[in-house]
Amino acid sequence: QVQLVESGGGLVQAGGSLRLSCAASGSIVNIVNINAMGWFRQAPGKQRDLVAVISGRGSTNYADSVKGRFTISRDNAKNTVYLQMNSLKPEDTAVYYCNAETGYYPWGQGTQVTVSL
Repeated sequence: QVQLVESGGGLVQAGGSLRLSCAASGSIVNIVNINAMGWFRQAPGKQRDLVAVISGRGSTNYADSVKGRFTISRDNAKNTVYLQMNSLKPEDTAVYYCNAETGYYPWGQGTQVTVSL
């Protein structure tokens, strides 16, 4: 059973920064290494959207709304994926989740990010 545990969210003022972490564990070793991993977010009343992806080879891709402000990275040895979020805006407020790009694994509980004016 694969578990994804997100952490690092919080309340921050607009323009601030946060670094999210996602630790993967379970019956499949090196989940982060073998999968394209993504960070998703879901705002109240909206669908869950993919905002950043890192491939197994390390290439990255971002939604237009976060391009230039967010950076996805991973540590294969720790089976962990990170999301550095800078220049945060109120519209970035959401619950953030990580998963394989395809959303294949069971979803974790997410981590709440709230950006105030």
